[in-house]
Amino acid sequence: ELTEKVTDNHPAVKRNADIIYFLDSVFARAKYAQRIDALAPEIRDDGTFHLYSARHPLIDQRMVVPSTIYIGENFTSLVITGPNTGGKTVTLKTVGLLHAMALSGILIPVNEHSHVAFFHEIFADIGDEQSIEQSLSTFSSHMTNIVRIMAQADETSLCLFDELGAGTDPTEGAALAMAILEELRSRSSRVIATTHYSELKAYALRTEGVENASVEFDV
Repeated sequence: ELTEKVTDNHPAVKRNADIIYFLDSVFARAKYAQRIDALAPEIRDDGTFHLYSARHPLIDQRMVVPSTIYIGENFTSLVITGPNTGGKTVTLKTVGLLHAMALSGILIPVNEHSHVAFFHEIFADIGDEQSIEQSLSTFSSHMTNIVRIMAQADETSLCLFDELGAGTDPTEGAALAMAILEELRSRSSRVIATTHYSELKAYALRTEGVENASVEFDV
């Protein structure tokens, strides 16, 4: 009998359920924003972003080291260098996660006046994805991922590369990394890449639209 009554009133029950789901989502996002001291950034469609004192949302907020990260009107690519454990990879993940959160309607842990870009796609090649099952080395695994990214990236994309060109001969790896950065720059994709290669640092210094950034190890 109860099932029949619910079935007879199916449109109203579904409508009420959808409203409850929406309100539950709103309250969950609000509680989460309070917990991580987050706010709503401005969203721009010119491909620029500026994150003031951005904090990685999954690191304990009492311990996380804030970073101010931006890609501006004068450059579309950022090459980050510095020692291991200096925070390069965390910076990449912070930019990607905060954009994914903001564009999903979740407030983000940044300071006031921050703005994000309206990216249609966020691509990331981060970490070591070597696979015995698929006979992929670290290098070929990265390249498989990068080939997929290169097939789709355009001026509405954000591309994040960790240790671009690593895992092979340093000279060849650096040349490959520069070719990838140059191709994406020609497409006006927004790119952040970390590297240890001095050739990439030099490339960023001499190339218009590419900027160098560095992290340091706090002893």
